[in-house]
Amino acid sequence: MEKLPLYFDYAATTPVDERVIDVMVKCLGVSGTFGNPASSSHRYGKQAREAVELARLQVATLIGARPEQLVWTSGATESNNLALKGLAQGRQGGHIITSCIEHKAVLDTARQLQDAGFEVTYLKPDGKGLITPQAVAAALRPDTFLVSLMLVNNELGTLNDVERIGEVVRERGALLHVDCAQAAGKVGIDLARWPVDLASFSAHKVYGPKGIGALYVGERARTLLQAQMHGGGHEGGLRSGTLATHQIAAMGAAFALAGEVQQEELDRIRCLRERLLTRLRDISGLLVNGSLEQSIPHTLSLTFGGDSLDLSELAKTLAFSSTSACNSASSAPSHVLLALGHDAYLAGQTIRLSLGRFTSVSDVDQAVAAIHAALHPAPFWGVARG
Repeated sequence: MEKLPLYFDYAATTPVDERVIDVMVKCLGVSGTFGNPASSSHRYGKQAREAVELARLQVATLIGARPEQLVWTSGATESNNLALKGLAQGRQGGHIITSCIEHKAVLDTARQLQDAGFEVTYLKPDGKGLITPQAVAAALRPDTFLVSLMLVNNELGTLNDVERIGEVVRERGALLHVDCAQAAGKVGIDLARWPVDLASFSAHKVYGPKGIGALYVGERARTLLQAQMHGGGHEGGLRSGTLATHQIAAMGAAFALAGEVQQEELDRIRCLRERLLTRLRDISGLLVNGSLEQSIPHTLSLTFGGDSLDLSELAKTLAFSSTSACNSASSAPSHVLLALGHDAYLAGQTIRLSLGRFTSVSDVDQAVAAIHAALHPAPFWGVARG
């Protein structure tokens, strides 16, 4: 039997936790909670609705929200689209601020709105890969109605100060949307206290299934947000469609479990990251992209600016990413790395290693050995560019 590579791509997706699978399976089959949550006239529908509302409470509890502030979606991509398009729809122009290192679900949506006549400012990160409150403040205009920034960058793991950014945005009367897909279960999120109006979440980054997510809708955004999917008026009229009970229940279970183990996992993964970096420290020209201080320990972006790293050889042993999953279908260099000042060569010598719940000390040591084995003397021009 072929040996599978070690998994170091948790930022792309996480395996569903077995405890979450158990909850999900109980919502399938004739003996399970299979009813339509919108069928209120019989027990099957009521049981399904109870499962959906329990999950809504579980997700809300982890992120410091009220259950009624959550709208179920198919994932963070749909949540991002609903947030941006839902606020822009019906407006006669206006100004949006985002950054050039956002997930493509935000960038592509912002560009579509730009084509529709809205003005968009794309902020550049500082040298540590962060979008600062000062940069946001400088970009705000009287006609700015929305700022959309991620809490944790999906390629770098850098952690933006969205609480302070939110204060700046709110002082100027605009709304703040935060993509929290990479943050839930890894950092504390308190939407009851933070000045955030909309926030996107996804289950499959938190050991839940793919195809389910949520959008937090705060009070300032509720009356302004317009639905992008119609047909039945589900989810308070903001997202029509029959609710997938099994996926929703699984997302709730995943978020509840994340809350139970968050600190323990954070401490363990921080130790694994330090072990990994310590054992790679002897590699000449190695660069860690982004801030190590203001970041999550789960995600590392490493550029090999000295000896050349043979990615195809490394891929035989490690499942890693050379860019974010949203870019992997194209051969273009990562837009995040280019924004940090890397040229195409250095971007091509960069890997993202992301650690998670099932990463072991042995996995880390084997990854270090595989990286060393995949290093080869760089061509002269590569050294010069590095």
